[in-house]
Amino acid sequence: MRDPDQFDEFYKDVRNRLLLLTYCLTGDLSASRAAVRDAFVVTAHHWRKVRRLEDPEASVRVRACAHAQRRHTAKLWHREKGLDPEVKATLDALGKLPPAQRKVLLLTELTTASLAEIAREVGLPRTDAERELQSATAQLSVLREVPTTSIRTLFDPIRAHVEASRWPRAPIIRRAGSARRRTHTVIGIATTVAALVVTGTLVTDADGVRPTLAGERVEPRPSHKPQPSSSPTPDPVEVPESSLLSAEQIGARVPGTGWAIARTDENTEGDGLVMPCQTSRYADPRSTDAMVRTFTSSAGKATEAVQATQASATPKAAGRGYRTAVGWFAGCADERAQLLETREVRGVGDEATLLVLRTWDKPRSTLVAGVARTGLLTTTVLTRSPVGRAPELTRSAQLLENAVDGLCGRTGAGACTTVPRLRRMPPVPVAVVPGMLAEVDLAPVGDVRRPWVGTEPRQARTNAAATSCDQTDFKAPVSNSATRTFLIPGAKLRAEFGLTETVGTLPERKAAGFVDAVRDRLRRCSDKRIGTTVDRIRQDAGKHRDLTIWRVTTEVSDNRSVSFLMGIVRDGTALAQIGFVPDPAAGMSAAAFEALVERALARLGAMPAPAAG
Repeated sequence: MRDPDQFDEFYKDVRNRLLLLTYCLTGDLSASRAAVRDAFVVTAHHWRKVRRLEDPEASVRVRACAHAQRRHTAKLWHREKGLDPEVKATLDALGKLPPAQRKVLLLTELTTASLAEIAREVGLPRTDAERELQSATAQLSVLREVPTTSIRTLFDPIRAHVEASRWPRAPIIRRAGSARRRTHTVIGIATTVAALVVTGTLVTDADGVRPTLAGERVEPRPSHKPQPSSSPTPDPVEVPESSLLSAEQIGARVPGTGWAIARTDENTEGDGLVMPCQTSRYADPRSTDAMVRTFTSSAGKATEAVQATQASATPKAAGRGYRTAVGWFAGCADERAQLLETREVRGVGDEATLLVLRTWDKPRSTLVAGVARTGLLTTTVLTRSPVGRAPELTRSAQLLENAVDGLCGRTGAGACTTVPRLRRMPPVPVAVVPGMLAEVDLAPVGDVRRPWVGTEPRQARTNAAATSCDQTDFKAPVSNSATRTFLIPGAKLRAEFGLTETVGTLPERKAAGFVDAVRDRLRRCSDKRIGTTVDRIRQDAGKHRDLTIWRVTTEVSDNRSVSFLMGIVRDGTALAQIGFVPDPAAGMSAAAFEALVERALARLGAMPAPAAG
């Protein structure tokens, strides 16, 4: 080996970092140590090439992770005894993350790789990798009960644990690499000789005549078998301008006058964000083609329309692109947007969704976003109109039908359209804990112009959504518990202001009993607590679903009382309690709170099943 000292230094510098990464990835220290060792043996074999790479460590890392995961397959998560409690707790928490999320998180926290490099290494689009990283960070934060800013410190005890590992000396690794190279050379020579011997009997000239040792020419026998023809590589799916909506189609479905096409292009200029709520240039970053068309109206900027259509290389990529586009609007963080409703559109392409939002930043407006997929083609149509003009969703569905009709029959298209039919559907899960409320669910309060911001979900060891009357907790036997509070930073409101949601799951009969117990405590509270008044605003009790809302007013002095709004909901086995503490300058009407509690109930369907037992 040339430069053995350079290899030895590289080996000593990198091995513990890779062991930490693979150990956290698999929870199997012995498999990880063997995987890292074998990866360095291969690196020693190819050292002349590896040392010239821009990032040699990345090359070894990919191989070590692959080896570790193969060795660990079908084994129990970490089985070591006598581990430090902090090490064990972090490994236990990592073991509860899905493999892809765990790998994205570890590559982010334990390597210097960029998000784009991590996405390539994990085999995900960048947007999907970013989403997996956010989910993994939030879940690990909840499981270990630390803020996300402290995630990296969780690995320090594990680092100390693996640094005590014993390694083969560098010369042993180098000799193993040299032996591997010699073995591969012998095998390569033997394979080449065998290939020459075999192919020598198969040599023919361009006319099909084969030579013999006697020197005569032997014509080939005629063959009646059809010769296989190579299939041409299919052309990438394209999106022609002619497939996009026209100004006349927009004018027929969208209120406003003087509709005209403003621009039509492939959306390659600037940041590529042509619609509110959009977070990336393309929903499918690897799309084979894309076109954007914007429309203006004589009514001004408060009325506009945009269509963005893209073609994907595979059905799987098209499905991901469709879900990404829907997610832009389902979790919109622009212009203090509030999600009003979500509809499934049947009879339009392979799948289609319509989302209605209200933006509260000036000029206030109503957004209707329709997303549809037909085969490899996904189209998004967004319209904006002033608040006060209720959107006609049937017309919006017909406009989405027109957009899919423009794609129908083209290369890459799937199902066409019949008659659009709208069906109410639960909101698309967008919170870190899918069954919980998100900022997009909350309307403004009072004259406050700043946005709501939710805290990171954490395990519900305490429950700020409860009132002094019920003092409900979501501890065991409640499973899958989580709680978060929504605040308005910078609004100069009272410290106690905020809206809190706490969720959890129980077997259905116990969940129903849980709700009944809360109702009973609220019913008896006025008699037990002097100065406290409980008014029930609404109650819907059913076999599988429950919703109850109260206003609890407590006298804190002779001249001052405080009112709280609290609701509890159940969807089968899933439970949620929502509590709102107002500020004199930032209140919430009973109707607005009721709508929010209904939204919390609608989201509960995304909660996981309760723990067994």
